[in-house]
Amino acid sequence: MRRPIKYTQKSDLFDGLPDDIVVFILCKLSSTASSPSDFVNILSTCKRLNRSGAHRLVLSRAGPKVFAIKANKWSEFAHRFLKRCVNAGSADACYTLGMIRFYCLQNRGNGLSLMAKAAMKSHSPALYSLAVIQFNGSGGSKREKDLRAGVALCARASLLGHIDALRELGHCLQDGYGVRQNIAEGRRLLVQANARELASVIRSVTQSSPSSSLLTWGPQPYHIGSICPLLNESGDNVSVPEVHPANWFLRDWFESGCGVLAEGLRLCAHIGCGRPETRPHEFRRCSVCGMVNYCSRGCQALDWKLRHKMECSPPEIWADDNDGDADGEGGDNGGGAEADVVAGQNLDVG
Repeated sequence: MRRPIKYTQKSDLFDGLPDDIVVFILCKLSSTASSPSDFVNILSTCKRLNRSGAHRLVLSRAGPKVFAIKANKWSEFAHRFLKRCVNAGSADACYTLGMIRFYCLQNRGNGLSLMAKAAMKSHSPALYSLAVIQFNGSGGSKREKDLRAGVALCARASLLGHIDALRELGHCLQDGYGVRQNIAEGRRLLVQANARELASVIRSVTQSSPSSSLLTWGPQPYHIGSICPLLNESGDNVSVPEVHPANWFLRDWFESGCGVLAEGLRLCAHIGCGRPETRPHEFRRCSVCGMVNYCSRGCQALDWKLRHKMECSPPEIWADDNDGDADGEGGDNGGGAEADVVAGQNLDVG
């Protein structure tokens, strides 16, 4: 047995902690840190914490917010840190680095491989991102779309609780897009996606301060009435659905000038997405105004609730026609009524 440590006035209690307890504490920190600095600042405190922070178990538990690196702070050090976490087995690191390499660094093959590695660990955002790539044929030609693979990936992600994947699967079933048409089942999944989204909003409302009357996402403020129609009558404040740091990085990368889009390529109009086109006219555009484009139905539905509902049509059109239909994706996706997007929000092939 290990002899008990005799503490004196000069003894450091931290030095008396066994290594496994220190590693356990750092594992909890890496999985719950709200920013990269929360984790890095602790590691820079002393040599022992720095050494223990590099433990494989600590890096494997690193959560998504540890990788919330700003585009202008991207460096070889950040790249090496992500690679170390990937090698340690962090699914969030695999997904984040995969998205950065696929869309920002244009290393398509390696990016897909990393996202697939995260998907094999049942990482739902990775599964959904791979589905979006399959639906759009991203990184290749239009002929390389694999609709059946996209549907299968959405189905798996929806089983893990991914709301956008569930909504996408509902539209696919309703419209017969990549799967045999089943309108009733498609509508059921769309209603289920709405219910999950509403439950998520209610949870965020109960955790937020009731005094705030405005919701801010990025530089533009949005009033409650234009954000979440599901809670208009209650008067509660709602928060924007949490966005994965990888998506923030993509948008920041291209909007800050760190990365340059080729001529004719566009970003997804949903502010919480950040995915760019990999070829001209890859994404679908709104057939009502023709001014915005989306990589997926999930992004279209969220952006419609957040802001495009107010920009696309005059208020007198959508206010009196909440039960209207929304057409699907041009020649690829047949029209069908949406349960979650109201009046006049249509998508065409770009």
